[in-house]
Amino acid sequence: MATRSTTGGVSAVTDRVDRETLHGFLFALPYIAVFSAFLFYPLLKGLYMSFFEWDLLNPAQSEFVGLANYSTLLSDPLFWQALTNTTWFVVLTVPSLLVVSMVIALGINRGIKGKKVLQFFYFVPYVMTVSIVGFLWLQLYASNGVFTVYLGKYVGGVLTSETFALPALSLVTVWWQTGFYFAVLLASRQKVPERLYEAARLDGAGPWRQFWDITLPQMKNAIVFVLIAGTVFQFQVFGQVETMTSGGPSQSTVTLVYYLYQLGFQTFDLGYGAAVGYVILLILVGVSVLNYVIVGRGVDE
Repeated sequence: MATRSTTGGVSAVTDRVDRETLHGFLFALPYIAVFSAFLFYPLLKGLYMSFFEWDLLNPAQSEFVGLANYSTLLSDPLFWQALTNTTWFVVLTVPSLLVVSMVIALGINRGIKGKKVLQFFYFVPYVMTVSIVGFLWLQLYASNGVFTVYLGKYVGGVLTSETFALPALSLVTVWWQTGFYFAVLLASRQKVPERLYEAARLDGAGPWRQFWDITLPQMKNAIVFVLIAGTVFQFQVFGQVETMTSGGPSQSTVTLVYYLYQLGFQTFDLGYGAAVGYVILLILVGVSVLNYVIVGRGVDE
């Protein structure tokens, strides 16, 4: 009887585990279906297309070219121009986003008057669509805009200058996206126990020492997130380029994703575009891993 009871108990536990597994699978099924249809399938389809001279109107007539698209990419000057522009854009924006967001987060955390209002104003640009942001800044960069009026004698037309067009887009991006990173860093700063600062002050540590020995280590997870997410997002810059410069002047603001858009929707060179897309994916994975290894060493799980 005892053996039967034990066997029955084990069977009940097994049945419950199986039911939980089944319920978990059913719960995840909608996401798996959407993920497969809109991400996994296009991912595999893109890889397949990258080995073809793809015929948009008659895919069955597409010509298999093997690695020719990837070989072409290595000698494509516009691809290298786009890669250089994108890298320069990331260098201009990611450190700026981190520094500006950190300064604002630490400033508001000090309990200044009207901080709720300031939080609102800092976050508002982030909820705007990129088309609205582009329209607003086009007015500022216009021939009668504030930038041209006050800086025109030094830099000329900002968006018509090959030197200043990309930094101008970077400035727009920092203004637009600071609110998001600022919110992340502020939440992280507010989790740092105040007793650590009280103990540091008792030991005679000044503000800079407290920032270096307490604030930065305690906020390391958030800082690593800002760096990795910022790098990935800025590598995919598209909307600002499309709405404000269309890649000009003289291709000086063509970025990788904008170049991919041109290949896919303007010249309809889909096979080559798929190859460029996969190279962008590999670059993003490599940069993220490198970023995590260098900056994220010792980050908590």
